[in-house]
Amino acid sequence: MRALFLIIVAGLFLAACGQSYGTYTGPKVTRIVVEKAERKMYLMHGPIVLREYDVGLGFAPIGDKVQEGDGRTPEGVYEIDRRNPQSQFYLSLGISYPNEQDIAEAKALGVDPGGDIFIHGRPKKYQSDLIDWTLGCIAVTNREMREIYAMVETGTKIVIRE
Repeated sequence: MRALFLIIVAGLFLAACGQSYGTYTGPKVTRIVVEKAERKMYLMHGPIVLREYDVGLGFAPIGDKVQEGDGRTPEGVYEIDRRNPQSQFYLSLGISYPNEQDIAEAKALGVDPGGDIFIHGRPKKYQSDLIDWTLGCIAVTNREMREIYAMVETGTKIVIRE
């Protein structure tokens, strides 16, 4: 009986380790475009919009991110540089902020540009609201984040515009 119990526990553990967040077999996402003023994010294949999402942004959404703690979402051209299936905000895709230009601008001002900017899901308290609440990240629903996580590869370009 004990051996059967251990086999079941091991099977459940292995199933959890191999958890999948969906698969995507459609056209490759060649870039992501975020229009901050519209609160929209588009997954693109060349000129074709594959998916469109409503997004929440940093709590101070107007203007480009300049320094850590300013609550702004950066503007510019970046890439998805990491994936985090253990994110405190459900799932997340890392954005390569700050780039060399961001670092130079912050240095000229004598400030820290910050970092850890992601596309991620929403905790329960923000599930139904589209308010801007992040510290500079781009937030979508958890269901949408599962889809995005399956569709977007590391290295995908992301363009964030005002």
